[in-house]
Amino acid sequence: MTAAPYADQPVPMPRGRRSTELLMLVFALAVVLFAYGAASLGLSGKMPSGPLVYIAIFGVLMLAAHVAVRRYAPYADPLLLPLAALLNGLGIVMIYRLQESGRNGNPGNQVAGLAASATKTQLLWTGVGVLALVLVLVLISQARVLQRYTYTLGALGLVLLAIPAVLPTSHSTVNGAKVWIIFGGLSIEPGEFARLALAVFFAGYLVAKRDALALAGRRVLGIDLPRARDMGPVLLAWVASLLILVFETDIGTSALFFGLFIAMLYIATQRVSWLLIGIALFLFGTFITANLFSHVMERFTVWLHPFSGSNPTGIAYQPVQGLEGMAFGGLFGTGLGHGQPYFTPLVQSDFIFTAFGEELGLVGVMALLLIFGLLVQRGLRAAIAVNDPFAKLLVGGLSFVLALQVFVIVGGVSGLIPLTGVTTPFLSQGGSSLVASWILIGLLVRVSDSARKPAPQPIQDEGMTQVVRAG
Repeated sequence: MTAAPYADQPVPMPRGRRSTELLMLVFALAVVLFAYGAASLGLSGKMPSGPLVYIAIFGVLMLAAHVAVRRYAPYADPLLLPLAALLNGLGIVMIYRLQESGRNGNPGNQVAGLAASATKTQLLWTGVGVLALVLVLVLISQARVLQRYTYTLGALGLVLLAIPAVLPTSHSTVNGAKVWIIFGGLSIEPGEFARLALAVFFAGYLVAKRDALALAGRRVLGIDLPRARDMGPVLLAWVASLLILVFETDIGTSALFFGLFIAMLYIATQRVSWLLIGIALFLFGTFITANLFSHVMERFTVWLHPFSGSNPTGIAYQPVQGLEGMAFGGLFGTGLGHGQPYFTPLVQSDFIFTAFGEELGLVGVMALLLIFGLLVQRGLRAAIAVNDPFAKLLVGGLSFVLALQVFVIVGGVSGLIPLTGVTTPFLSQGGSSLVASWILIGLLVRVSDSARKPAPQPIQDEGMTQVVRAG
């Protein structure tokens, strides 16, 4: 007797899931609107009507993203989009607050490098990011589709990382970091997109090679070390990260690139020895490069002795201003629009977290970290639930690199670790980071939808059931 056929139509989407995402998204938009109002009142004591258009446009973009998620990934985690929208909206509010400093009769100093149209530009990039999210959902029906392009995307990722190193300084360097592609008024940071391409490559490679990489060699101090012949991929990734550090003077991209590979290698093999080897190689490489290259040693000098000698007014002026701003904010902050974050150079990008720390206080920044933590947790939850090994590795690696990026920048501006100069996802000014972050959310949504989608239900055939019973 043959098994009952399965229905062609998917199981109807529960109303609870749709209403949960919409309710949480409306709540996120309400928080953004409240934050905008608080910033406007703090700056000028009134609510200007013009910039309310920004919030309205932002709300329309997020509702469009919600419709796209409902249409193309109806079973996805209902918290992923609202959490990303909340972070993106708060970033726009802070950029607006910084943009208005010293302009239009508002108190404070104008932030260097922040144009009067910065909020409009960030909103434009938000629209591009939402479009990228929709394209990911439309073009990628299953995460395993990307596995076909494992080596193509790996080559693309390496090319994106290498382009700034070969370009002239005038077309690739901003504030000492040679990580940009600059032509005319357009600047792109290709490393933001390279991480996504390399995550796909690492996932495809490790799915194919994980059995060999999981084999144990010698046992030392209770730890099963990998075989020497399997060390090649790790050493190549380590050397590549050092080349990024040396030729592009970018500690952040180097750390994220190597950290992503080691994390995905651990997820694929479950071998603690790979983590220990990765940490040891990272520390050894950092020690060597710090003693060979002055720009790396300078980061450690600023980290260890920010207030000594001429540092507060010299090479450590930026991190010192950020630390003093967060200290001035205290537990509850000065309130949006009431602080002085404009004294910190690049507060709109690398140091935007210190602006939140000054005006929202410790309570506010802990809330932001909680939002990031929830976003990472939902991504890891999808990785655990999905059955496809490639999708599991991909979304696990992307969730980890998001967490690592937040740790690296927040740890750097707070003095916990040396400053590396990466952006804060969704919050910092910049199109490349924002668009790449929305692509990452699109991939998390796609895998979450696959993980949560129920199995097709068998068609009930009464006639067939009666025959079986009669038999």
